Amino acid sequence: MARYDRAITVFSPDGQLLQVQYAQEAVRKGSAVVGIRGPDVIVLAVERRTVPKLQEERTEKKIVALDEHMILAFAGLRADARVLITRAQTECQSYRLTVEDPASVEYISRYLAEMKQQFTQCNGRRPFGISCLIGGFDYDGRPHLFQTEPSGIYYEWKATSTGRGEKTTREFLEKNYSLPKVSSGRGAVTLAIKALLEVCSGPRNFDVSFANYLF
Repeated sequence: MARYDRAITVFSPDGQLLQVQYAQEAVRKGSAVVGIRGPDVIVLAVERRTVPKLQEERTEKKIVALDEHMILAFAGLRADARVLITRAQTECQSYRLTVEDPASVEYISRYLAEMKQQFTQCNGRRPFGISCLIGGFDYDGRPHLFQTEPSGIYYEWKATSTGRGEKTTREFLEKNYSLPKVSSGRGAVTLAIKALLEVCSGPRNFDVSFANYLF
């Protein structure tokens, strides 16, 4: 099987692209990320790794704003994330200039997924080793939470997780997610933190972003 991972465009005999699997493994080694969608709220929470004493904390960000109505959290390679975030922010502003309306959350999620997919079929390149959770509100006020994977697929979720301990946190969310619990911002934040506590050491290691309807 080893010789089938020399190029991204070569399938293994069992129909797999091994370089994509390696990129997914890079995601699983990244910080834990949890996303919660409520009736009128979006919460993204991430595990925050220890920052060296001499490093500026502001340069260590796992949650960023793509536009005034949309936020993104990621797990995986930070350098890959920087490239995708810049492209997504540029696309958000380009969409506003062209259409004169903010881009929908699904549009930007699909844009990132298509970019990732292109890097799974171009020789001489490697897949992006990053999984993104994109949350925000469309112009009609409806909240959305999408996830994009290194393979180029994307899904919409009520609640999900990625990164380290993904299976554990997702099982916790499946057992504990309910609309009454996430009907308020406090409830959604509490659920996200409890999910991270399944795989993280303590609340001081978390960054949490809370967004509600802004239009």
